[in-house]
Amino acid sequence: QHYFTVLFGHEGQKPLELRCEDEVDGDEWVEAIHQASYSDILIEREVLMQKYIHLVQIVETEKVAANQLRHQLEDQDTEIERLKAEIVALNKTKEKMRPYQGNQEDEDPDIKKIKKVQSFMRGWLCRRKWKTIVQDYICSPHAESMRKRNQIVFNMVEAESEYVHQLYVLVNCFLRPLRMAASSKKPPISHDDVSSIFLNSETIMFLHEIFHQGLKARIANWPTLILADLFDILLPMLNIYQEFVRNHQYSLQVLANCKQNRDFDKLLKQYEANPACEGRMLETFLTYPMFQVLPLYIITLHELLAHTPHEHVERKSLEFAKSKLEELSRVMHDEVSDTENIRKNLAIERTIVEGCDILLDTSQTFIRQGSLIQVPSVERGKLSKVRLGSLSLKKEGERQCFLFTKHFLICTRSSGGKLHLLKTGGVLSLIECTLVEETEAS
Repeated sequence: QHYFTVLFGHEGQKPLELRCEDEVDGDEWVEAIHQASYSDILIEREVLMQKYIHLVQIVETEKVAANQLRHQLEDQDTEIERLKAEIVALNKTKEKMRPYQGNQEDEDPDIKKIKKVQSFMRGWLCRRKWKTIVQDYICSPHAESMRKRNQIVFNMVEAESEYVHQLYVLVNCFLRPLRMAASSKKPPISHDDVSSIFLNSETIMFLHEIFHQGLKARIANWPTLILADLFDILLPMLNIYQEFVRNHQYSLQVLANCKQNRDFDKLLKQYEANPACEGRMLETFLTYPMFQVLPLYIITLHELLAHTPHEHVERKSLEFAKSKLEELSRVMHDEVSDTENIRKNLAIERTIVEGCDILLDTSQTFIRQGSLIQVPSVERGKLSKVRLGSLSLKKEGERQCFLFTKHFLICTRSSGGKLHLLKTGGVLSLIECTLVEETEAS
């Protein structure tokens, strides 16, 4: 009999003393009670409370800034009313003085001096008041948030400019020269391979040139920055990226196969020696679109929203663009994962001489591969037949193994380097297997 005690953290609840007939059963109960603890909920509650306190502090800061601006507006209204009253009084004085001035050919020099001093003092007072208002706003949290927002936009324009330049190099230093080479008398590469490697790179370049020109036009109208309509134009065109991302792994495989041609490899090295490439290879330029649009734009929009007030005119449009990009990113990630898994399975299936039907199952996910040493089993001090081999194994043998989510493949490699499934036990269903790890030295 195995006992365990449950202690409660609050007063008034007596400890529970429980027992089980089996030690394993008791351990399972103790582990289950540990997992049922609400400490995780308390930690999540603490995290949410920290976020709530942070948001309350932000709201309080915004309220203080709003009150300061409200007081400044009230002071301005009072100052305007006072100036209006002063203007009315001056007009009345001017009306009274008009008959006297009509009789005078020239105004008194002392009066001119007094008016000049008054005008100077009024201008100085207005300038000082305006300077105070501007300085207060510059030091306010709202102004600091707008400065950060503008800096994010400026950084996005610089990143977009660099990306357009990379696409320009990809198209003009690689794609178009290779198209011309494919049309030559002795082509080092076919037009189909060029299309498979670059797919719609040229269309992507045109798309981002338009987007970059739009960003520069918005910056020209600074400090007024309206960006949401640009993303509204960009979002419907991002389906082009889905095709490029799906084709990325395949394009690299086609490029690797083409490099086995000496003429093509020599020509490609000449293109990569162009100073515009800055020592980067073609594979590098083909990888840039994979990490530019979705990850970079999602991060940029997230930072923009962090520094965009809730009442801002672009708030809803930016949130919509961010949600669409995140949704597209998830879809593309799933599609790329499925496509890469299928290609990996088919590549392994082609390396096995006999073929393997289970690898044609799209739900079969590759995990890992490698070489393992199959050792002879020992029963009662004598060597016995190894159940995985077609013959009894009296010494250790190297096996090439492939692990999938549903099956485990065991192959032997012939002298020619080809893989052959074991005739008996070459394909093991993991659903029907039990893994036993023997820790004893014997």
